[in-house]
Amino acid sequence: MKKFKYLKLTKTKKLRFIDNYFKKKLYVVFLHGFMSDIEGKKPQSLLRFAKRKKLGFVALEYSGHGKSSGKFTSGNISSWTNDTKIIIKRIVKKNDFILIGSSMGSWIGLNQFKYFKKQIKGFIGIGSAPEFLTRLMWSKFTKKIKSELKTKGKTIIKSGDYEYPITYQLIKDGRKNKVLNKKINSKIKVTMIHGKIDEIVPINFSRLVLSIFKNAKKKLNIVSNGDHSLSNQKQLKIIIRELNHIIKNFI
Repeated sequence: MKKFKYLKLTKTKKLRFIDNYFKKKLYVVFLHGFMSDIEGKKPQSLLRFAKRKKLGFVALEYSGHGKSSGKFTSGNISSWTNDTKIIIKRIVKKNDFILIGSSMGSWIGLNQFKYFKKQIKGFIGIGSAPEFLTRLMWSKFTKKIKSELKTKGKTIIKSGDYEYPITYQLIKDGRKNKVLNKKINSKIKVTMIHGKIDEIVPINFSRLVLSIFKNAKKKLNIVSNGDHSLSNQKQLKIIIRELNHIIKNFI
C-alpha cells in the first residue's frame, strides 16, 4: 500500500492523502464518498493504474473522514469541497486532470468545475449521488427525525450494519450546494458508472448528472449485478477500462 501523507493547513487541521508524482502533465484525482476514506480498493487500484501509465495521481480524505483531522459532524459539502480545492491547488497545481468521484465524491467533483473547468479533461462518476442529502435523506425522513434535527441539531441514521451521524447544518449546507440545476458547458468525456442493483442511490442520479453537461461526450455504463460499492475485481476493471478510454487521447 502506498505511504500516506499529510497536508498541514493550520496548527490543528491536516488532510491525509496519497499521491503519485510524475512529470507528465496529466493527473487523476479521486474523490471518495460519504464517511469513506482512501484505504479502499478503488483509490488503491486507481493509484496502481496511474503508476503503470506514468500518470500523476492524488486522492484525499476530507476533514472528519479517515485519518484527516476534524470532526465529521462539523463538516459539510462546502467544507469538503474546499478541502478538495486546496489539495488540487497544492498537488495538481496547473496540470490537467481527470476527475473521478465515487457516490458523494461526484457531488464534490461537480463543485470543482467552478474552480478548475479548464484543467478538467474528463469526469467519471461511480454511483453518483449529487444532492443526496435533500433528495435521498431529508425527503424520506419521518416528521420525528426532522423535528429532532431541527431541535437537537443532529440525529443518528441506521443503514444496515452502519450508523451515520447526520447534522442539521449538513442538511442546510447541502441545500446551498445544488448542482443539478446548473449546466456545465464542456466538450470533455463524461462517463457515469452505476450498479444495476444499487440499493443506496438510484441509477437516475447518474442520468441527471449526464443531463447537466452540454456538448460533452456522454456515456452511462450500467453494471449488471453491481451494487453501490462497485469494488470487486470485475467491477474495478470496468472503472479502470473507462478511465483508460478517457486518457488514451492524452498519453
